Amino acid sequence: MRMAEARRKPSRRGLLRGAAAGAVGAGVVAAGGATGPAWAASGNGATPDDGRVQVAVLLYDGFTALDAVGPFEVLCRVPGVRVTMVGRAGKGPVLTDTGELSLVAERAMRDVHRADVLLVPGGGNRGVLAMMGDTEVHDWIRRIHRRSTWTTSVCTGSLILGATGLLRGLPATTYWASRPFLKDAGATYTPGRFVETGKIITAAGVSAGIDMGLHLASRLSDEKVARAMQLAVEYDPDPPYDTGSPEKADAATRELALKLLDDAAT
Repeated sequence: MRMAEARRKPSRRGLLRGAAAGAVGAGVVAAGGATGPAWAASGNGATPDDGRVQVAVLLYDGFTALDAVGPFEVLCRVPGVRVTMVGRAGKGPVLTDTGELSLVAERAMRDVHRADVLLVPGGGNRGVLAMMGDTEVHDWIRRIHRRSTWTTSVCTGSLILGATGLLRGLPATTYWASRPFLKDAGATYTPGRFVETGKIITAAGVSAGIDMGLHLASRLSDEKVARAMQLAVEYDPDPPYDTGSPEKADAATRELALKLLDDAAT
């Protein structure tokens, strides 16, 4: 009896595959994905050119988790796309801005010389300021950008892009409290969940990286796949409060928001 009951228990895969989910999955597979030049990595374990679009997400000490994970969650299942975490200091765990969570970098920045899509996440003050002054990172970003199809950022990652000179004279967006700093990079703050100019796409704060990820999914595959991915991750925001932008929040809420971020940062 127990064995029979066990057989009837759905697996995780089964739980995720009802009739409707199966229909969506079929649509995603049928749509196919775009292909492009795979990145080149030096040293042992270089990634072979398997025809997939290579997305490199730069991880550095003090980055914000959702800035990287949000776009990853959308793009990692798009057919023909591979997303890889690339560590500024090397392979292995990289601490986020809170110091309580790490993501694992599969490759070291020094070993990656090419990618179809570059994504630079934002982070806490310490991490972003360090990256804004890191000339080795700037050189690497500019090298990747020369051959990339898309060069992107999330949140204050645009300030890191700006420090390389890539945003000079361009419209761009960033985290709401960091908008004035775009001017220092020669960029023009432009409102929007993400702003696309040529091959550069900048996303606004943190969760806006999901919006940009869906846009990229459409560009790297097609709108059918992007729509299916939005459903796959059930991205249908309906928050209990309406304070998701500084224009909707009062001064006390804005001040508390920044305090909470500062207090949690290492």
